[in-house]
Amino acid sequence: MRAIITKYHGPTNTRGSRITADAGDGVRLTIPYPYELSGEAVHRKAAEALCEKMKWEGKLVAGGLPKGGYAFVFAE
Repeated sequence: MRAIITKYHGPTNTRGSRITADAGDGVRLTIPYPYELSGEAVHRKAAEALCEKMKWEGKLVAGGLPKGGYAFVFAE
C-alpha cells in the first residue's frame, strides 16, 4: 500500500508558502500554497498533483496527522 504525506512549509525571505507531498521512496513534489483553498483541500491538491506526476490512479482517502499535515492512502 502506498501512502502520501503532505506538509505545510511557511514563507521564507526568498520563497512563498508551499505544500510538499512525499511518498517516502524519493518521490516528492512541492506546490505553491493554493490560497483559494483551505484545510484538507490544500493538502489534497498537492497529493493529487503527485499522483498525476507519477500516473497513479485511484480514490484518495485522507486523515490528519498529530503534528500537522495529512496522510493520503488509496481506497480499495
